[in-house]
Amino acid sequence: MTTAELSTLLVWAAATALAIAMVAFAVDLARRTEARADARATARELAAVGAAAPRGAGAPATAGAAEAVVAARRAAGIAMSTTWLGAALLLAGIVLRGVAAGRTPWANMYEFTLTGSFVALAVFLAVSTRRDVRFLGAFVTGLATLFLVLGLNVFYVAATGVMPALRSYWLVIHVGVAITASGVFTVAFVASVLQLLRTARDGGAGWAAGWRWLDRVPAPVSLEALSFRLNAVGFVLWTFTIIGGAIWAEHAWGRYWGWDPKEVWSFVIWVVYAAYLHARTTRGWSGSRAAWFVVVGYACVLFNFTGVNLVFNGLHSYSGLKS
Repeated sequence: MTTAELSTLLVWAAATALAIAMVAFAVDLARRTEARADARATARELAAVGAAAPRGAGAPATAGAAEAVVAARRAAGIAMSTTWLGAALLLAGIVLRGVAAGRTPWANMYEFTLTGSFVALAVFLAVSTRRDVRFLGAFVTGLATLFLVLGLNVFYVAATGVMPALRSYWLVIHVGVAITASGVFTVAFVASVLQLLRTARDGGAGWAAGWRWLDRVPAPVSLEALSFRLNAVGFVLWTFTIIGGAIWAEHAWGRYWGWDPKEVWSFVIWVVYAAYLHARTTRGWSGSRAAWFVVVGYACVLFNFTGVNLVFNGLHSYSGLKS
């Protein structure tokens, strides 16, 4: 087995581990919701029967809640463990990909997908060491699994060298920072989507009435604050991405800016997130309006990665896929 083949095998293993983590996170969310519902039922029973009720009247509901809590803790442990395992396997696959290619492993769409997914996982795991963000787990691991499977089946190319224009330390700096920013934006996007869903549920939206798991998601204000902090970090990184790209372009092509499709869309992303941060901090925009800004910004990130690489021809057409 070659190094490149082992890398691919490790990525498949990572996708499998993350799929298991996604299911476990979903079970954790459902069980915690069930435990909370049982606790509420117990409280209602005790309130209804009053002090004259026989001892142990609420025992069945209490026992059910306890069982749900134990199951949730077990599922949460499995979810976090397999997420760490999936991230470790993915990192090993990325490193071996770089060894097989003899360069930094983020020079085409396949490699960008791998490293971007890893950064999103790393951000989630890093935040989870400081606060309980298990409610993000099912969605972050779900997106990572989806991205890895798409990368393996759609974007995969053989591990080879790169064209002369990419043989520069700026490949490490410029693209590496862009990947990091994209990973941060991914987690912030998940938080904003959950904010919109929770807001709809709290507002009495009929289509969200049966989604009891949203009761275990933090209040929209907390989700908005988390998304804002992550997007602020991502915006700084994306700003450096554009600046670094301009410097590299001057070294490689003799001009800082040439309105190449990738340059244009990178600037569009910067404008959207800059407008979001400006509206959020100085104009008082909050709630769903701010969350939709984040959704639009992340849609631009995805289009910049897929549509610009696959549809438009330009100096940044480094997907590695045959047209």
